Amino acid sequence: MSARHCQVTGRKPGFGKQVSHSHRRTSRRWLPNTQRRRYWLPSEGRYVVLNVSTKGIKTIDRRGIESVVADLRARGEKV
Repeated sequence: MSARHCQVTGRKPGFGKQVSHSHRRTSRRWLPNTQRRRYWLPSEGRYVVLNVSTKGIKTIDRRGIESVVADLRARGEKV
């Protein structure tokens, strides 16, 4: 797992070319906006720390942390 990887949505860096004015091409990466967030998990009475993108944060706000963590565990990810 790369550091810039959303645990909820699976977003990873995008790859492509940077094109200069003279049209020279060099490799570049578009990094997702990931945040290290701490969420309280009431069912276990503890915090879980997740690497999530801003879209992942919105998903957690909408569905709830319990539901998202259940999906992560079903996928086999350690939380």
